[in-house]
Amino acid sequence: MYAITGVTGHVGGAAARELLARGAAVRAVVRDEAKGAAWSRAGAEIAVADFGDRAALAEAFRGCRAAFVMLPTDPALADADAGHRRLADSIAGAVLGSGVPHVVMLSSIGAELAEGTGPIRWLHHLENRLRKTGVTLTAIRPPHFQEKVETVLGAARELGVYPVFADSADVPTPMVATRDVGAVVAEALSAPSPVEEVIGLDGHHYTERQVAEELGNVLGRPLEVVTVPRPEWAGLMARAGVPPEFAEELAALYDAEGRGILRPGGDRRVTCATELGETLRRLVKTAS
Repeated sequence: MYAITGVTGHVGGAAARELLARGAAVRAVVRDEAKGAAWSRAGAEIAVADFGDRAALAEAFRGCRAAFVMLPTDPALADADAGHRRLADSIAGAVLGSGVPHVVMLSSIGAELAEGTGPIRWLHHLENRLRKTGVTLTAIRPPHFQEKVETVLGAARELGVYPVFADSADVPTPMVATRDVGAVVAEALSAPSPVEEVIGLDGHHYTERQVAEELGNVLGRPLEVVTVPRPEWAGLMARAGVPPEFAEELAALYDAEGRGILRPGGDRRVTCATELGETLRRLVKTAS
């Protein structure tokens, strides 16, 4: 039995589907029982637990060979830093209390750094808290998700604009599809390393201008690439509805990338094969 959190999201859902396709027993961990109905029909066992409920989460993990965990991002938290660290502590506490022997964690490129990376520093905190539990940890560190275009899809469709939060739209960056990340998670769960491991992910490299061109082709309209000046990053996101404190966190993340401190690494590296165009066509179709 494998416990999978985040099954209603891209990576957790992909991992659960892959495991079920292999005939593995899956326990889908959801916060709302109603959201587990589709997974129950697919053959998964359902456990209801909130990330902040250490006892319920421990019960969801108990008796499993391994668990997949991720740190949910909640922009509405009054104190983003303290709130996300509390969630990380709750997850680690649940792992410790459950006795689950192996955990696969969705981390990020740059998670080896304690500060200066915006929200990624909370993943650094979670990685280290999990290590202190004594569990065998597999930390998966992807670069950009190809699905990140979801955040600008509205602007692209309605305004024909593709905003870029960087000094240049012409820097190639690795981008991976979450379906591929989910497959790596499933493989790490079912064929675990006997020792702690960091898996760095790589994929096809694209510039933001190329992403805009691909998205424009899928939408059937040209998109204007707008490079947002650095001093305006947080303000523009706040005007778009992102809570101001969380907008500052995202601006810090973009700044870290611009400074080149988010470097690939890991005990081993896995290359993801899905190309951007395939991901964008699926996203646009789903959002229609």
